[in-house]
Amino acid sequence: MAHSDDPSEPIGFHRGLTSYGDAGFSLFLRKAFIKGAGYSDAALDRPVVGIADTGSAYNPCHGNAPALIEAVRRGVLMAGGLPMTFPTVSLHESFAQPTSMFLRNLMAIDTEEMIRAQPMDAVVLIGGCDKTVPAQLMGAASAGVPAIQLVTGSMLTGGHRGERVGACTDCRRYWARFRAEEIDGAEIAAVNDQLVASVGTCSVMGTASTMACLAEALGISVPGSASPPATTADRMRVAERTGALAVRIARDRLTPDRVLTADAFENAMRVLLAIGGSTNGIVHLAAIAGRLGFAIDFDALDRMARETPVLVDLKPSGRHYMEDFHHAGGMATLLRELKPLLRLDALTITGRTLGEEVEAAGPPFAQDVVRPLDRPIHPQGGLAVLRGNLAPEGAIIKVSAADARLMEHEGRAVVFENAEDLARRIDDPALDVTADDILVLKNIGPKGAPGMPEAGYLPIPAKLARAGVKDMVRISDGRMSGTAFGTIVLHVLPEAAIGGPLAWVQSGDRIRLSVARRELSLLVDDTELERRKAERPVATPGAARGYRKLYLDSVLQADRGADFDFLVPPGVPAKIPTAR
Repeated sequence: MAHSDDPSEPIGFHRGLTSYGDAGFSLFLRKAFIKGAGYSDAALDRPVVGIADTGSAYNPCHGNAPALIEAVRRGVLMAGGLPMTFPTVSLHESFAQPTSMFLRNLMAIDTEEMIRAQPMDAVVLIGGCDKTVPAQLMGAASAGVPAIQLVTGSMLTGGHRGERVGACTDCRRYWARFRAEEIDGAEIAAVNDQLVASVGTCSVMGTASTMACLAEALGISVPGSASPPATTADRMRVAERTGALAVRIARDRLTPDRVLTADAFENAMRVLLAIGGSTNGIVHLAAIAGRLGFAIDFDALDRMARETPVLVDLKPSGRHYMEDFHHAGGMATLLRELKPLLRLDALTITGRTLGEEVEAAGPPFAQDVVRPLDRPIHPQGGLAVLRGNLAPEGAIIKVSAADARLMEHEGRAVVFENAEDLARRIDDPALDVTADDILVLKNIGPKGAPGMPEAGYLPIPAKLARAGVKDMVRISDGRMSGTAFGTIVLHVLPEAAIGGPLAWVQSGDRIRLSVARRELSLLVDDTELERRKAERPVATPGAARGYRKLYLDSVLQADRGADFDFLVPPGVPAKIPTAR
């Protein structure tokens, strides 16, 4: 987006006047109404910092929003600005039907248009739960007003029978044990009380924590802001500093396009790989980048993965939790280790480069959460990009959370046509399935569900779970939670609902997965596939009205971030990362 260095550009309440055909009257009327809330002319002459409030009773991940807003307001006032809080859509992963991803673009539109519509010289974006941070950054990137991200922070961990637990990797682990009848109803109810010990986002390297780390890697949030837990004084101090910094970027007119550059996105991709981050992170990065005219080069991402080890020992790829990452120095510790692989000249929201911020963070200290480059958790990055006749445009697997024994596997497909079919048959004792088979779920992509739900983490069929099976190869065109684990292939492109090869897979077909060769192949000849296509043509989903119609008519595929086609700039996007 373009930015302006014109000192005559209107500021504060002079910006974006409502059109009544008389600019003087428009300002007069605006001031009259805001003075009804008790504001003086002296207050109204200050730079205005908007504060996007995403607090909601339905969103415990944002339960600390009132305290954060108060701290941001304090920082804005201390720096000479005028804070103005405004509400937007709030999304929580567990409270949004059919899925929060379905509504992410709506939140992005809401955020963009409220930034455009209301007078503000900068905006603080308060978000945390999975889809809120990407929605806010997408909207802010398009609005072009100076913006700074403030994440709500992770929850604290709890304890169950002497074991430390936290959402939501442990949620899935305990639920799998319950399905396998290893624990009873009383114990699953007891652990349910302990998994979420406070407000805040998931305490592992799920999507929320991933996006917090990526925001800091992008340079769009305060250094040191990714890791402090939601309920800590550290988190409040980050919020205060965010408010003060918002006033500075308002005065400097430091717009998002100057921070969210190709170099910044490359740094974020490196960090995504090194933290063993959520596969959702790559979808969201693609969406944010798309707003600025960039497209992720997935072949380059895979090359980066081969040379970027996983360094952060956090669940689901490791052992620890976000509060441990914070005590280990957070992102500064990680970025210090990654320096040889980073674009250190990338500008950050502070006005300094990423390299300067790493140096300013001080020397390393002893800790066991972030490994050195020469002693990683996993020798290659957390993600790999697969291709083959089943995924001609690519698919993703999170290798750092998968079973090494299944990385090279050929098996018989057991196919579910959609999420309803999965729910109906997965625990049927008559289901024809063995541990060596490959579970395939269709029609959960951007259009197919709609909303690309996190149903890619197919449960192990009950009869196999009870027999002790812990993992199987699973394939879908959907997503999975960043808190999930297993040998799971996701984001198969093109999706089944628009006629991708996945649409014509049948139970009994043979499928080959080779992570070493980056291969995902359906072992069915082309003639047979063409026959199936002719016999069962795909009907692309549609809707008669409302947001659902807008979504189905406009959503792009996962490699474009599942954004809406009319929200990205026209023309051919530039590939990132760029050649060195």
